[in-house]
Order: sequence, then structure tokens, then C-alpha cells
Amino acid sequence: MKAIWNGKIIAESNETRLIEGNHYFPADSLKNEHFEKTDLTSVCPWKGTANYYSVKVDGKTNENAAWYYPSASEMAKAIEGRIAFWRGVEVVD
Repeated sequence: MKAIWNGKIIAESNETRLIEGNHYFPADSLKNEHFEKTDLTSVCPWKGTANYYSVKVDGKTNENAAWYYPSASEMAKAIEGRIAFWRGVEVVD
């Protein structure tokens, strides 16, 4: 799977986990130069508290376009520390 935004591959892995229609990429599959942590958090009733990254490519920023669960609940341990995307980031096979 590849995550693409603004014409660039920002993550790539054959080891994603599909949960609720979102591919969760391993942290080491990210092209780190395109990610910046933000202060945003949100809570999922069964996964826990998510933290966010903004994605930056060629001078453009997609705010809070990636999220991850640094300490997932017991039910979501399979995606703990993995990153998923939205807000126009295209995930393709």
C-alpha cells in the first residue's frame, strides 16, 4: 500500500492493517521528512486517544492529515503506533 499526497509517496508498506476502512501503516514506513506532530487529539470509544501529524510536501501543508494511537486500548493493540490517513491523502495498492 502507498499513501500519496500532493503527488508524493509519503508512506509505503506491504504490512498495513485494515480497520474500519482505514489502512494503518507501520511507523517505519513513513517518509519522516513529510510529517510534523501536532497538538490535536481525539478519542475513539474502543481504540483510545489518537494523536495527529500534519503532512508537508513541496511547501504545502495538510493539517492533521494522519493519526495514530500511541497507547491503544487492549482491543486495538494491533494498530498501536501505526499511522492512518484522511483529508485527501490517497491510499492505493
